[in-house]
Amino acid sequence: MSNLQKIVLVHGYYKTSKDMRSLKAHLEEMGYKGVLVDLPLTFKSIDYCSSLFEDKVSKIMIDLKSEEKVHLIGHSTGGIVIRHFLSNEKNQQNVHRCVLIATPNQGSQLASIAGKTSRRLVNVFQTLRSLQPEEILAMDLIKHSPIEIGAVAGNNNNLLLGKLLKNDNDGRVTIEEVYYKELHDFTIAPFGHKDIHYQKEVAQLIHHFLQTGKFK
Repeated sequence: MSNLQKIVLVHGYYKTSKDMRSLKAHLEEMGYKGVLVDLPLTFKSIDYCSSLFEDKVSKIMIDLKSEEKVHLIGHSTGGIVIRHFLSNEKNQQNVHRCVLIATPNQGSQLASIAGKTSRRLVNVFQTLRSLQPEEILAMDLIKHSPIEIGAVAGNNNNLLLGKLLKNDNDGRVTIEEVYYKELHDFTIAPFGHKDIHYQKEVAQLIHHFLQTGKFK
């Protein structure tokens, strides 16, 4: 097991590491060693959660062999945590490739709607406030990077809140919100926000990117 490539999987908003178990299992079938982390991505800001993530990853790095690197994979808000983590150059040293799944890299329209509807709501759910486009912009997240980063967007709008979004989306996040031009590769999968990371087809796309830097 120690010779397997290590992957750290980060769950999304209002979830726990349990939500990443299926993806972990799929990728372990393909020859990886998965590590799950739990972050308070509900009531705490992304800044705060990123500092916790940095502590968790530093402990994982301690056990790496010389020249060994890890891959990082995040679903939804978990992808923002990864980009925030990588924005600090010292955190890039032992990271190989990263995949962001249904991550609102440009910020979330739904978070903006929530903020306009109820300021109290986003003050309580601080992670949601952090996902507003102006908050994402203020984070100055990593774009140009020596780390190869790929993103997978979904286009199956199978959730009620997705009807509030004008463009093609996965029921929570639009394709345009996932994409940014500095990505090393980008692809679209026919799934919704809550199930995209459960799919073996998506795990296969991730595997291909981790090995080659391309999804296909």
